[in-house]
Amino acid sequence: MSNTPIAQTIDNLADKATSSADHALFATQHAANGALNMLADKVLEIRNQAEPVLANANGQVKDYLHQGMDSVRHASHQLTDAAVHARDGAAGYVKEEPLKALLIAAATGAALMALVSLISQSHRKA
Repeated sequence: MSNTPIAQTIDNLADKATSSADHALFATQHAANGALNMLADKVLEIRNQAEPVLANANGQVKDYLHQGMDSVRHASHQLTDAAVHARDGAAGYVKEEPLKALLIAAATGAALMALVSLISQSHRKA
């Protein structure tokens, strides 16, 4: 362009506009970076607050799981002990009173057969 006062004024205005745009862009980038930094700090703060809570909850769940497993194990041992005791008692009774044990077994078998017969008859009628 030529060095006329109008051309110089236009060049000056263009330079000022470019400079203003550069400053606005820089300020916008600076503000965006600041906002992102604040957001990252908040996320980190929330994460740091949540970590102990989650770790505590995880520990409690593990404790409850172990307690439940221990309870099942204990109940299983008790059931096994009761079954062994019942078996030993029945075996001892059969040794001491074999005729009574045989009669009780026969009566129990007959009662079960009668019950099965009644149930099967009621299903046939229905």
